[in-house]
Amino acid sequence: MVLNRSDVVHQRSGADFQYGTVSIPSDDLVAAAEVIVGRELPEKPGKSTIRPPTALMVRLLKLHKSIGQLAHDSPDILDLPEVTRALEAQLTHVLVRCLAEGHSVEPTAGGRRTDSLLTRFVEFLKDNSDRPLYLTEICAAIGVAERTLRASCEEHLGMGPIRYLTLRRMHQVRRALLYSHPSNTTVTHIVTDHGFWELGRFSVAYRTLFGESPSEILRQHAAQSSSSLTSA
Repeated sequence: MVLNRSDVVHQRSGADFQYGTVSIPSDDLVAAAEVIVGRELPEKPGKSTIRPPTALMVRLLKLHKSIGQLAHDSPDILDLPEVTRALEAQLTHVLVRCLAEGHSVEPTAGGRRTDSLLTRFVEFLKDNSDRPLYLTEICAAIGVAERTLRASCEEHLGMGPIRYLTLRRMHQVRRALLYSHPSNTTVTHIVTDHGFWELGRFSVAYRTLFGESPSEILRQHAAQSSSSLTSA
């Protein structure tokens, strides 16, 4: 289990890995722990990893899955206050016991440094989400050597920073295409505006990633706009 008390967490997994999330206000978690186990849970800043006893973890997973299935099959039942309270009580009880009876997996000093580095990396990307970014610029801004950033990205993101930035720019292109009209712009203008200059190679990579060409996206948007105007 990953207990996260911040807005950002980095966790790498295999392709067939599935995440489940439970969100509970910190004050509610503290109050529940005092009632259920008679003490506060260990307070650690940021992210901590807990290994609960197997039996408790199985109970939590089964309950989490059951609630998700209920929300999918019979969502109206969750509008009933008594049902919601009962489910919340069960989930909170098992969650607190998992956290209280599990043992903490302490991160290494290197792991903490990597988490801090990646947090700065992601925050810089977020603060500059409206423009293409390049590796030397990022390294200078967050104060890290290219080799260090490359190793951290490979370990935690499964790819180097250049590949990550390329995929980010390709998604920016797709977003721009989805919100543009061929009467106001062109594929070439959008693609080069995001730092891609080899248009043929870009088109192949774009189709491989998204299953369609950039021009198809722009034409589809034009057709949808025309259809909306006709219907109106």
